[in-house]
Amino acid sequence: MHVARAYHTASTLANGSVLVTGGYNGSSFNSAELYNPSIATWTTTSSMSNSRYQHTASTLANGSVLVSGGANPSTLKSAELYNPSKGTWTTTGNMNFARNLHTSSTLASGKVLVTGGYNSASLNSAELYSPSTGTWTTTGSMHVARRLHTASTLANGSVLVAGGFNVSCLNSAELYNSSTGTWTTTGSMSTTRGYHTASTLANGSVLVTGGCGGSACNSAELYNPSTGTWTITGSMSVARSSHTASTLANGFVLVAGGCNGAACNSAELYNPSTGTWATTGNLNVARYMHTASTLANGSVLVAGGYGSSAILNSAELY
Repeated sequence: MHVARAYHTASTLANGSVLVTGGYNGSSFNSAELYNPSIATWTTTSSMSNSRYQHTASTLANGSVLVSGGANPSTLKSAELYNPSKGTWTTTGNMNFARNLHTSSTLASGKVLVTGGYNSASLNSAELYSPSTGTWTTTGSMHVARRLHTASTLANGSVLVAGGFNVSCLNSAELYNSSTGTWTTTGSMSTTRGYHTASTLANGSVLVTGGCGGSACNSAELYNPSTGTWTITGSMSVARSSHTASTLANGFVLVAGGCNGAACNSAELYNPSTGTWATTGNLNVARYMHTASTLANGSVLVAGGYGSSAILNSAELY
């Protein structure tokens, strides 16, 4: 990439390019760039109106990308839209609450659900962005305030929020019903987790990996939407947090990098049919707080993050 960055976002566009926005490298910045898989190069595109890191980016039904919140270093409530056909940004309605370290999920209705995050303390509020009006409306609040959690859209349209941090690390989980705008608690994970990942599998289950509280862990567990319960599955060979997890075309999940006291370069594959992990090729550069994007050809693009001694601008393909 042209700029070294961590705490950035990466969004795969309809034309196959990957849009990287913002991030941190000693300070926040507003630059954005595009990766072209056909020629394996990066080009700069228009900059956002706000510098930001620890923000979210959601691809909308019309192909635009909605970026919301983050920090610079103060917590932001601003949001803006990237138009891939023009390569330009326009500001859109502000969120009702400034937040960073939150999640955003595009719903079947086309609206975007933003949950939790941090603003002097962890938040339990949630709100919806309407692309047709460019405005935000508050919706039901979560039962537990949390940041650095995960949010997974289930086959039935519900959103599963799991773990994260409040005053301490959490194992609780809850479900958002997009029809009623309300939350219900569901089964708790066996382990408290933050800085973890959540991946939706082909059978509808959700695989949660690593993370944890004071130190990284190698455990993984599965959420069953039919029963609302978690079951422990095979453990990774390496404890890790702040890693990435990508669901591949064959249904396997690729976990890459992360931190376990230091940046790690290992990668491994989860096989849903056997519930086991197998090591695969190592990253060329140890990294955490990076991004991973699945490309149209099935490759996975990993970019940026914290390395062993510096924030990285390097990228690699699996």
